[in-house]
This record gives sequence, C-alpha cells and structure tokens, in this order.
Amino acid sequence: MTAEPMTARPGPAPGAPTTTLTGAEAVVRSLELLGITDVFGIPGGAILPVYDPLMDSKLVRHVLVRHEQGAGHAAEGYAAATGKVGVCIATSGPGATNLVTAIADAYMDSVPLLAITGQVYSTLMGTDAFQEADIVGITMPITKHSFLVKRAEDVPAAIAAAYEIASTGRPGPVLVDITKDAQQEEATFVWPPKIDLPGYRPVTKAHGKQINAAAQLLAEAKKPVLYVGGGVIRSRASEELLALAEQTGAPVVTTLMARGAFPDSHPQHLGMPGMHGTVPAVLALQEADLLISLGARFDDRVTGKASLFAPHAKVVHVDIDPAEIGKIRTADVPIVGDLRDVLIDLSMAFSTLAAEAADTTEWWSYLDGLRNEFPLGYAPTGDGLLSPQMVIQRIGELTGPEAVYAAGVGQHQMWAAQFIKYERPNSWLNSGGAGTMGYAVPAAMGAKVGEPDRVVWAIDGDGCFQMTNQELATCTLNNIPIKVAVINNSSLGMVRQWQTLFYNSRYSNTNLETGHGTVHIPDFVKLGEAYGCLSIRVEREDEIDAAIELALATNDRPVVIDFVVSADSMVWPMVPQGVSNNYIQYAKEHAPSFDEEV
Repeated sequence: MTAEPMTARPGPAPGAPTTTLTGAEAVVRSLELLGITDVFGIPGGAILPVYDPLMDSKLVRHVLVRHEQGAGHAAEGYAAATGKVGVCIATSGPGATNLVTAIADAYMDSVPLLAITGQVYSTLMGTDAFQEADIVGITMPITKHSFLVKRAEDVPAAIAAAYEIASTGRPGPVLVDITKDAQQEEATFVWPPKIDLPGYRPVTKAHGKQINAAAQLLAEAKKPVLYVGGGVIRSRASEELLALAEQTGAPVVTTLMARGAFPDSHPQHLGMPGMHGTVPAVLALQEADLLISLGARFDDRVTGKASLFAPHAKVVHVDIDPAEIGKIRTADVPIVGDLRDVLIDLSMAFSTLAAEAADTTEWWSYLDGLRNEFPLGYAPTGDGLLSPQMVIQRIGELTGPEAVYAAGVGQHQMWAAQFIKYERPNSWLNSGGAGTMGYAVPAAMGAKVGEPDRVVWAIDGDGCFQMTNQELATCTLNNIPIKVAVINNSSLGMVRQWQTLFYNSRYSNTNLETGHGTVHIPDFVKLGEAYGCLSIRVEREDEIDAAIELALATNDRPVVIDFVVSADSMVWPMVPQGVSNNYIQYAKEHAPSFDEEV
C-alpha cells in the first residue's frame, strides 16, 4: 500500500542567504514547506515554544481540540478522507500519552500520520522531571518510526523524514519528539534538508515474473475471487481495480477497511466478507479456488479459524509491506509492490491470456443463487423502539454516496458498513484493526476540515459517543458542521450481543442506562445543546426522515440526533469467533436462530 507524498514547496536556492530560526520556528516553517495546511492539537509547557510562531503562520491552520486523543483521531480522519498526511501536536507526558491510542489506531489501519510532541529539557531527561514520559520508547512498537530531536539544527530533517516515512511505502504514523531546549535554541534553517534513511527503500514495482504467474493462475481459475483490502484505497488504485475486475469478470469482495474501493452498485460486487459479512462474500472466499488478495492482510475477522479458511484456494498476495505476505496464509505467488502499479501490470499480463481464460459461468450461477437466497436484511423490532438498521440505511439513502461517513466501533459500525451504499473510496472511515471506541466524532471533525464541501456524518453508538463527544465544542467554535447520529440502545451493544449468544443473556456491565426509553443519562439532546449543536431526539419511525433532512439542511453548526433504538437488535450475518467460515449464521425474519447453519 502507499499514499503519494505531497510535493514539498521549493526551499532556498543554493547560495541563497541563510536563515536563522529557533527550533520551534523551524517546526512551523517545515510544516509550511511540506504543504501542511491543517493541524490538530493542544498546547502545554513542553510544546509551548512551537505554539508561539504557529500563531503567526498564514499557511497552517491550527484546530484547538479538547483532548489529545481527539487531535489524533481528527488527524486520522483528515488523512483517511483526503489521502494527505494528518498532523497532530501535543505536549510531553500525559499530552503525548493521550495520543497513543490514535497512533496505535493509525498503525493498525495504515493511516499516514505525523505526531509532533514536546519533551522536557534534554538536561532533565531521565530524572522523572515534571510531565516527562519516554514517548519515543512508548510508541516504538506502534509507529513506523519515532524520532527524538535534541538539537535545533536537526528539526527540519526530522520533520521532513517523518513526513517521507509516513506517506510512502505502507502508510503509517511517525512521531517526532522535540526537547524544549531544541525548540528554544537557534540554528541555521536549511531546506530542503538532507534525509538519510538507511534501509528504508519501499518497493513499488513488482517483479515481472510474479505478475505473469499471477495472471496465469487468474486465467486458469474457475472460482476466482478478488479479495480487496484497505491497501487499494491507500494506494489510490480504485480505478485500476475496477478495470481489472471488469476485464476478468471475477467476483469482488471488499473488507471493512476497503468499503468504497469498489462500487457497491457494481454487479460483480458480493459485499463485505468477515465475521459480519454477507453470505455470498463469506462463502465465495471459503469456496474459491483462487484468491487474489489486494492490500489485505488475512485478518482473523475475515478468515475465521485461519487453518480452515479457503481450504481449496491458491493465493496470490499483493502488498507493499513484505512483512504481511505469508504472515497468516502462505502465498503461492507473493507480490511486493504498489497496488496501483501491480494492478496495471496484472491487467496487461492477463490481457494476453484472456482468450483462453477458464469459464466461470457455473461459479457465478452459484454466487448469484446465494445473493438471491441470503440478501442483507433485518427483522422488525419487538419492543416498539426504532430499528437501528433502518435508521442507518435512511441516513445513507437521504445523504448519498458523495458524503463521508465515519463510524465508531460496535454494532452501529457493522450496520453502517452493511446498510450504507459506498460508491467511492475515502467515503467510509472507521477504526478497523484497533477497534477504537470514540473514533467517530473526532474523525468526522478531521474529515470535515479536509473535505469542507462534503457532508460528513459521524455514526456513533451511545457508548462510543460518551468517550469523545467533547470535540463537539471544537466543531462549534471552529465552524466544522458535522452531523452526528447517536444510535442509542442504552448499552454496549456488540458486547451485549455476545453476552446474549455466548453467556446465556447474562448482561454483566453492558447496560448504560436503567429504564431504557424513559431515563436518559446523559440526555444527549441537552448535551448537544450545551455544546452549541442543533439537537433532536427521534423515537418513532415517522420522525426518522424529517430529522435526517433537517440535519442535512443545517450547515451553520453541528447537529446531534439521538436515535432511540432497540437494544435487542443484533448484527447478522455472523461467524462465531474461532470456527470455520462455513458456519456463518444468517438471521431470518422475526426469529433468527443462532444454531442455523448455512
């Protein structure tokens, strides 16, 4: 996978007069020269020197968040929606550690992120100084690299190198920790700086022999599947994927991270695979004779029990990161390279074999039968409360595919992935690998900053919403009019679903309210109003469309809609953890049976 780095603005020509800047000024100037226009953060003592020149920048907009985790997720949302590098800033100690969750999230989902943190004076490091934390050590396992800068003259090279690492190869987070004395000292500012990254040489062009071998397998396969992961989106390869799919006629499945990489409306699309994937997508992978894995990592949520996954399939695995290939499933044809380039080359190689390609008519007949027999759907609620699937489906239908949808983590995340139709890349933002509750609101905020002309929805659960809703204040004060749909079932819904199915309905510490439907603690309408948002509660089906339409018509402030939904609604289909995907369970009509095997 790869994200294209932005072109740095030209620096001084050789022989031009040199400029002396403080390390803090060098941070801001480096960001400007890299083309960074938006950053998210909170000042504190160890990063305060940077905030002084940042105030004077005419090129970099700083968004003051209410929590550092919000800054990190906002930078992630910005990056995921735009394809650019997201930037967040925090002070030392707790400021830096509050970024850790977002950094880990970006690492798992290959999001290009630059985190800049202040550090105590270099002379105080190791003494347990006030707000000291070894953030470089803390983040080393969850970043592509972490830099510690102790000299002002090293600032430009560190920022430029971090940007280069974050945005090339497999995208990911990079941290630059700068001591306070390095920020205060003066040094000659040199741009562009010399970047020395020994051993960092991402491979983008795949070997021709591997491409030809993959094309041969694709031509021979009678049951092929294009198994599409988030790498297709990160590499901006959606057009190339569409061309290959139509050329080969192979069915396509898009993982949770790849929703939108291939149009949902396309007849070759079978939907999302995985624990809560569609029956056709799950069984297509399971029964295929060839998997063309494109920027996917054979995650356990897709494979089920890995040793039983797609037992009859040969595997072509394409990824920019060689560490992913063979990690879970041995690849018959491993291909390391940038997906956009690989897809172009694979399409060219297949074109010479297309005339002799195997007939897939029988395969498609079987898959179309699955689509007809097991469409996505949901049962009416039995308690008179709203169906969450209906709410989310109507949000998608009334808003359309040009919007950006950011979800939290849990049942509402799965329903948003299932019941909203995605037609373009970068329209679906979620925490896939880390599964971070609280992601939606700040990520939507960041997405709206990066894509101000698009409608941006945060589809959140009442559990997730209570973790980061303070960023609504940031949105109101900075004219970032996101729409928030709180899918409020008064519980930690996905955990409750597992308790229903696997723990004899013993709901240990998953009920967030008592007296569901009558007692609202907190009252999300009052909470939203306190943050300056237009706030609405919806409790009846005939109120759903009007509330969504009012939200879409309101662009002078954020909107919060509290949708009071049934706690008994479950996400179906479902593959129980640790079993073969053959055991996918499909809920039918009013009384889904967990024991029913497809």
